[in-house]
Amino acid sequence: MTLSLPHHYREILKGLGEDPQREGLLDTPKRAAKAMQYLCHGYGQNLEEIVNGALFASDNDEMVILKDIELYSLCEHHLLPFIGKAHVAYIPTGKVLGLSKLARIVDMFARRLQIQENLTRQIADAIQDVTQAAGVAVVIEARHMCMMMRGVEKQNSTMNTSVMLGAFRESNTTRMEFLQLIGRSK
Repeated sequence: MTLSLPHHYREILKGLGEDPQREGLLDTPKRAAKAMQYLCHGYGQNLEEIVNGALFASDNDEMVILKDIELYSLCEHHLLPFIGKAHVAYIPTGKVLGLSKLARIVDMFARRLQIQENLTRQIADAIQDVTQAAGVAVVIEARHMCMMMRGVEKQNSTMNTSVMLGAFRESNTTRMEFLQLIGRSK
C-alpha cells in the first residue's frame, strides 16, 4: 500500500468539510486506502499468472459458455462502482481453458479503473489470445452507481455491451445461438 494514500483520503475528508479526527473517522483514511487497493488489485495481476498453464488439449469444437459471472468494477470517471454480470463464450480449436480461468480473467480486468465498453473488449481479447479460439463472445450487463446515485439518478438503468470476435462476428447463426443460450434473444 502506498504510504501516502491514507493521507490523501484524510485530505478528501477535510475537503468535504469533515473532521478526520472525530471518533467515527479516525481509521477511515487507512480503511479507505486498503479498500481501494483491494478494489483495484487487477493491476497486480497478469494473464499468464491467471491462466497458469490451465489450457488442455480437447477435440471439442463446439461453443463453450460460462454465463452469469458476477463482476464488480469502478468507473474511471467517478470512481463509483458498477456491478453486473458477464457472459463469455469461445469456440475451441484444439484446446480448452480451465473453467475458473474464464471468471478469473473477468475479475482481473474488472478490478481496474475501467469503463464497461473497454472491459468487455479486454476480456474478449484476452480469451482470444489465450485460447486461439475460432471465435469469442462477451456480453456484460451492469448497473452503474454514477448513473444511479448522482447525475440523472436513473435507478432502473442497465448498460449492456458486447464484443464478438471471429465466428461470433462472422456468423449470424453462431451469434444468435450464443445470445439464445444466455437468454438474450428469443
